[in-house]
Amino acid sequence: MKPIQSLFILVFALLSFNFASAQYGNGGGYNNGYGGGGGYGRGGGMGMDRSMMAGPQGNTSKPKEVPPEETAAKIVEQMKPEVNLDELQAIAITNVFADSMREQGILLKNESSSQDEKMEQMKALRESTTKKATAFLNPDQIEKYTYFMENFKEVKKSKKKKEKDSKEIKEGTEVTQTKE
Repeated sequence: MKPIQSLFILVFALLSFNFASAQYGNGGGYNNGYGGGGGYGRGGGMGMDRSMMAGPQGNTSKPKEVPPEETAAKIVEQMKPEVNLDELQAIAITNVFADSMREQGILLKNESSSQDEKMEQMKALRESTTKKATAFLNPDQIEKYTYFMENFKEVKKSKKKKEKDSKEIKEGTEVTQTKE
């Protein structure tokens, strides 16, 4: 009788120990740490595991930035027919614009500069970019380049306005269609 009784006590003690350690996250491979869930779902206890402390996760990342080379290439593609650029000029000006855009990004991210300083630096960068780009052009192309760049700024502004107007028009037509 004694061996059976001691066997039951040993089994009971082992099961109790295993149950108690699982409760506090030391067994069973559950979230390690006190109150880490205990197997009752994610964060089911009073405590928080590390993944909950990290803040929101998932698809909250910023949209991918378009590389400066890609943006510069698009601008030069629009410029090519209007300024009559040959391939060598297009490549050189694309490189100048890409470098300028990288510098512009650095200037904008610089938190130690005030807004006025940033504006001054941007103006200097714009002038430098114009000088570098016009160095690859002949006098006739420089005129066309200057005209293109002035109009390019206006085109960007009017595109934004057109997009806004078209959104309002679409929303207006959707409203009238739902009323009918």
